Amino acid sequence: MDHLELKPIRRVRGRVTLPGSKSISNRVLLLAALARGDTQVRDLLESDDTEVMLRALRKLGVEWKDEGGRALRVRGTGGAFPVKRAELDLGNAGTAFRPLTAVLAMMDGEFRLAGIARMDERPIGDLVSALKDLGASIDFLGKPGYPPLAIHPGTIRGGGSVSVRGDVSSQFLTGLLIALPLAGKPTTVKVDGDLISKPYVGITIETMRRFGVDVARDGWSSFAVPGGAGYSSPGEVRVEGDASSASYFLAAGAISGLSGGGPVRVEGVGRASTQGDVRFTETLERMGAAISMGDNWIEAQAGADAARRGKLKAIDADFNHIPDAAMTAAVAALFAEGTSTLRNIGSWRVKETDRIAAMAAELRKLGAKVEEGADYLRITPPSALRPVTIATYEDHRMAMSFSLAALGGVAVRIADPACVAKTFPEYFDVLATLTERPV
Repeated sequence: MDHLELKPIRRVRGRVTLPGSKSISNRVLLLAALARGDTQVRDLLESDDTEVMLRALRKLGVEWKDEGGRALRVRGTGGAFPVKRAELDLGNAGTAFRPLTAVLAMMDGEFRLAGIARMDERPIGDLVSALKDLGASIDFLGKPGYPPLAIHPGTIRGGGSVSVRGDVSSQFLTGLLIALPLAGKPTTVKVDGDLISKPYVGITIETMRRFGVDVARDGWSSFAVPGGAGYSSPGEVRVEGDASSASYFLAAGAISGLSGGGPVRVEGVGRASTQGDVRFTETLERMGAAISMGDNWIEAQAGADAARRGKLKAIDADFNHIPDAAMTAAVAALFAEGTSTLRNIGSWRVKETDRIAAMAAELRKLGAKVEEGADYLRITPPSALRPVTIATYEDHRMAMSFSLAALGGVAVRIADPACVAKTFPEYFDVLATLTERPV
């Protein structure tokens, strides 16, 4: 299907069981592969990105078995992949490419890592530089600083310290943290510059802890990684629901409440979550939503004042900590009274597409006035939305966030809706279960 026609949505209400977190799923799969012992992974996300990781692990000699019902059993390798020569196609999965680059640099083998054309535009030079400082041997096969890569046997020197830039992608730090327990000696990672997307590094540290490795951090600027025994399987790991995916449904509950709809409840993520995107609820509350939350669920609807006015409140906020959910906030700004400003979103430039440029272009199609900066967007909604065709730029989050525009009483055509398979293949079917159409 080359496009999906979303008719105007009158209102939404109901509940959604979320798919597993992409960020947690791929971290768990990699650590289970590196650990001693077998790990049963439950509630695993089934998506393109996890499929990329699973295919790569199999090519590297890791044995895993699908046990059905979103459960998988992974046989750990004790820190050394059996295959020492492989070519890996990692698509556009940053959560696979960056950590695997760091881990394979420790494996004393010959590896080629490549992806789709967009991956060749996503920087990796800062991670490679840090790995080379540790003794890794890595070549850029195209443009310096970018994939594809050739990884050769190196002489990794654990111990001491290594620095990595923190203001481009938190996945550089995540890759180093995951790989360094394989180096055999305690190593300190120091972050140059302000670390972006800190909650995603928190997910990495928590997942490593579940596999027996405790990282000590000094704020967000220094991380002490122990050497020694490496990873050990906890036996079973359950993957939380995806908090980034929750943002679309929670925003829908708040927007729909402006015209008598809602609430919408998401299940699988809540107060006990390790994911930073749970804090998107704070953004919705600032915009006038009413949020309630348990350990494993969140519910959203319009607050009484917003429902009375028929508008959300405009916001001016820093989204450095939740860049993925910030895309949902950008579309929710179409339903606000006044101009909203999303700040500190420069990392959007190096995601699946240049999300600042893409978001600005598509918001303008809907009639919004948009000011685009190097690391910010300023959005003034129109008096009425226009029916449009939304280009998705092979970016799953463009497709899912702009589906919310249909709550504005207009038809929305989503180009390439299958791109949501990267993280949430059933997204549009699930949205339909909540939807009430105009008579």
